[in-house]
Amino acid sequence: MSTPGQARFAGNAGQGLRLAPFRGLRYVPERVGSLAAVTSPPYDVVVRPDGLRHLETADPHNIVRLILPQAATAADRHRQAADTLRRWQEEEVLAPDPEPALYVYEQRGDGILQRGIIGALRLTPREEGAVLPHEDVMPHIIEDRAALMRGTGANLEPLLFSYRGTGGPEGAAGVIDRVIEREPLLFTTTEDGYAHRLWSVTDPDELRVIDEDLSRQRALIADGHHRWATYQRLRAEQPAPGPWDFGLVLLVDTARYPLRVRAIHRLLHRFPVADALAALGGAFRVRTLDGPLPQALDALAEAAGEPGNAFVLAGDGRFHLVDRPDPALLDRVVPADRPEAWRTLDATVLHSVLLEHLWHVPDDPEHIGYIHETAAAVQQAERHGGTAVLMHPVCEDVVRELAEQGVTMPRKSTSFGPKPATGLVLRSLALD
Repeated sequence: MSTPGQARFAGNAGQGLRLAPFRGLRYVPERVGSLAAVTSPPYDVVVRPDGLRHLETADPHNIVRLILPQAATAADRHRQAADTLRRWQEEEVLAPDPEPALYVYEQRGDGILQRGIIGALRLTPREEGAVLPHEDVMPHIIEDRAALMRGTGANLEPLLFSYRGTGGPEGAAGVIDRVIEREPLLFTTTEDGYAHRLWSVTDPDELRVIDEDLSRQRALIADGHHRWATYQRLRAEQPAPGPWDFGLVLLVDTARYPLRVRAIHRLLHRFPVADALAALGGAFRVRTLDGPLPQALDALAEAAGEPGNAFVLAGDGRFHLVDRPDPALLDRVVPADRPEAWRTLDATVLHSVLLEHLWHVPDDPEHIGYIHETAAAVQQAERHGGTAVLMHPVCEDVVRELAEQGVTMPRKSTSFGPKPATGLVLRSLALD
């Protein structure tokens, strides 16, 4: 039996992006304290454990109980998430929309307006080039996410993808412009100050316009490399075509709504700042900075504008600007079989030169954490005697240039945003 997406796209295989409508699974407002109270950032942005506890206590039905279930073992966690999702549907805390739809999603706040389309994206082989990854992934995360998705039979949060449209009011952009004039399915403002609105698109003509437009596009994975790899893995497990051939994504046309790119910082759990500085020798220039974190970040931004690479180390109550690496060391240590744009990335120099060559810190969860929030990275380093390595963000054009060449950046090199709030719309594969 074919899925709706298969039937719709059967004649278009291999042509750009194929975004299928689906029956969104959404919170019933009357069953929860508020829509804002049941949402969460994506699973890998939640700063644990404080952020996790905050979300769990915001509402007993907060989506974090599905994306980051808490139990003694991994198997128990995944089983608990599946049981919770099933119970919430039985209690009508979550209910499916009456018909398949694409969803126009809007976020507004912090000087940003972002609009895009949520749907079930057809999974394509990398060689087709419709979806462009730009970061390496970690197998243990894929294993965990796969077990969670397999157990729940659901895509619990949309990935963030970007594409470059024409910038004009035609095609999918025109549909979005018309849809936002209608009454939204939901409106809420989360505690970070962002306002969220969601509309459904079910009109066949509007769906056709979106389909024709996206069939000529290809997308960059802005956020969600591990979950995209998880989608691919789960599809490979299936003996026949079906709903696992698609995965939940938010597609944003960055010609109209540019994304903000931030860095993801490293937390070296077992490596004190004193040891990190001592191991540098004369390979980098080191300056201890006076002043608080905002001033240290200003110094990092200024240094990042110069030739070379720059980082700030924190964790001993002070900030240390590390920049101007020895060119001879870079030539000797950084792999030479990649484009120059890759060889000069801060993330490349961090992993190839600092972590591997000078510090000898293994890139595994026991030794390195990846943290999106700057202050949280510094606080955890100071609390536990480790080292926070603060990064400067790379621009989107560099990311896309490398992705189009098929070159992946070191894992967790970028943080695109704003990221879609988790919990506004879910995809249950049982409904497809």
